[in-house]
Amino acid sequence: MAIRTKDLSKIGYTDNVARSKAVNIISKHCKHDSKETVLAVLSDLLENPGKYKDNDVWKQLAEHFSPTIEEKQFTTYLLTDEPKGYKTYGGKFIDTLAKQQMELAMRLPIALAGALMPDAHAGYGLPIGGVLAGDNAVIPYAVGVDIGCRMSMTVFDAKAESLKRYAHQIKEALKDYTHFGMEGGLPFVQEHEVLDREEFRSTPLLRMFHGKALRQLGTSGGGNHFVEFGELELAASNVLNLPEGNYMALLSHSGSRGLGAAIARQYSDIAREVCKLPREAQHFAWLDLHTEAGQEYWMSMNLAGDYARACHEQIHHNLSKALGLKPLANVNNHHNFAWQEEIAPGRHAIVHRKGATPAGKGQPGLIPGSMATPGYLVCGRGAEESLCSASHEAGRAMSRQKAKEQFTQSAMKKFLSQAGVTLIGGSVEEMPLAYKDIEKVMPAQESLVDIHGRFIPRIVRMNKE
Repeated sequence: MAIRTKDLSKIGYTDNVARSKAVNIISKHCKHDSKETVLAVLSDLLENPGKYKDNDVWKQLAEHFSPTIEEKQFTTYLLTDEPKGYKTYGGKFIDTLAKQQMELAMRLPIALAGALMPDAHAGYGLPIGGVLAGDNAVIPYAVGVDIGCRMSMTVFDAKAESLKRYAHQIKEALKDYTHFGMEGGLPFVQEHEVLDREEFRSTPLLRMFHGKALRQLGTSGGGNHFVEFGELELAASNVLNLPEGNYMALLSHSGSRGLGAAIARQYSDIAREVCKLPREAQHFAWLDLHTEAGQEYWMSMNLAGDYARACHEQIHHNLSKALGLKPLANVNNHHNFAWQEEIAPGRHAIVHRKGATPAGKGQPGLIPGSMATPGYLVCGRGAEESLCSASHEAGRAMSRQKAKEQFTQSAMKKFLSQAGVTLIGGSVEEMPLAYKDIEKVMPAQESLVDIHGRFIPRIVRMNKE
């Protein structure tokens, strides 16, 4: 007997918390009941939760729908009158709404410190490019929906000139060994140790999404996610410890797929139940890490981050093997994540980086521009004022909707042709002119990172939307 999420949605279980509770109860107590019987009980419970208040099996779910049965525990918080101070980098490139969102975040009573990166633009909750340190609390929507989204670059034992010589083979490999979009997966079985992790059996939600995680392993989402081959110009004495010169390299950008999105939605709902904030700040609801829900989210977030890393590892392994390329080095780094860090001597915090990346002293990182402009291999300088952070890309200069209204496919095709870039898939939302100028963004954060290499995209694969 298998009851799926869509079965629960059809009978009115529309929020993730209720579905999770229902699945947990079914898996424990209803193994020998028919699907029709269980759905009938669930429908009745939804209409008459009071009938089940003393039922040993269904009591917890009944309490979810009828708080008066047993009053839900929550705390109401007020914002501070003034935002705590935070450092802004490249402020002239950042829109007013992003700055307003950051100021609202800095009025949270748990806010300890913050920073705004030069790629910042308005997002949902914390702005993209925002960094926020919280006091023993994690904010699901300050991490973001695509938990653990990251960049990953593999440098090959091949000269940059090989890109032209083997352009056809590279394009065919990108078509055969990458997959973009909401559903589906690669046409061959993917294996990775992350799928065997005990955490996948620790909560109803993670158990429910294990199958989807298996199907989506080694694939990418939509939007600005990409897999691209290009030329890497490495400087002398670089962080990868490779000889100075020009190399063929593979750069990818994607996250934790459906798994991360489901975790974000469920635990944001839970956070809003226990952490009541003024209407304008509701999306900043947090989970105390001393609570069971806080620990569950933290475990799930870290699993999603490791799953995102596994997806990149599969992408790079599959393409390297298909093209017979020998990897020399790899560098990768999360954004849309939270870390437990020491932000000052003896002072620890939960540091959220939404569209920002760690840039601790000596830490390698990647900051791409657009599919027709350079990206940079960098090494962090460990700047405390930025909470040891840097931007995760050039950042959008216009919204996706505005880009769709302003540009055409033919204009984008001409622009890319002039830049010497071949695009497979893609949409006008990702027109390079919709992004900030990376050559202005990088000087705005020269106190945060040192440049060790310059990457030029040549053959790009994206989702076609």
